[in-house]
Amino acid sequence: MPTTPLTLYTHPYSRGRIARWMLEETGRPYDTVLLDYGTSMKADEYKTINPMGKVPAIRHGDVVVTEAAAICAYLADQFPLQHLAPAVTSPARGIYYRWLFFAAGPLEAAVTAHALNLHPGTPEQSRTAGYGSYADVLDTLEIELERTLDKGSYLCGEHFTAADLYLASHLMWGLQFGTIEKRPVFERYIAPILGREAHLRASAIDDELAATMQGNPAQT
Repeated sequence: MPTTPLTLYTHPYSRGRIARWMLEETGRPYDTVLLDYGTSMKADEYKTINPMGKVPAIRHGDVVVTEAAAICAYLADQFPLQHLAPAVTSPARGIYYRWLFFAAGPLEAAVTAHALNLHPGTPEQSRTAGYGSYADVLDTLEIELERTLDKGSYLCGEHFTAADLYLASHLMWGLQFGTIEKRPVFERYIAPILGREAHLRASAIDDELAATMQGNPAQT
């Protein structure tokens, strides 16, 4: 049976690195379409894939998926033999969803607001923002990760999932660029995850692409 074509639309300096890592975890072959900020990423041709003109996106046959968290969840379900998500009927599925959407929602929103110095200034604004405050989000993440790691190495126990991939990606970048405070549990959690072979392969691919683009500034 022929394999359904799988294509990644990305840029090496983007959240496309999350999608590539997830694709490498699936072990499935895929093509890469490299896009440039402000040019091909905003062109009408690509906007038929993602009208936002942003990456990452994937096309799997006739199905298009945008948003890094959605791509992770979709690929985990499409390739179940890799066991990148708990079974639908497993109680761990709820834990998986909780973490995946916590990282995609409160964590990313709070960290972005913090980086841009857009902190809610009043209790009413904090309630409207949904995540409360940057401190609320990081304190919650620290407490819950401590409890989680007392039970296993990963969010769903001893089994790595797409939720680990997604959360670890955010923590890695946040710690690297200083948008997330360095706390021991964050570093302890991501250390073994970042050593996964799929992550090392994906990083090597994107690092090589980034180096090529640095040598050709017209592409960035």
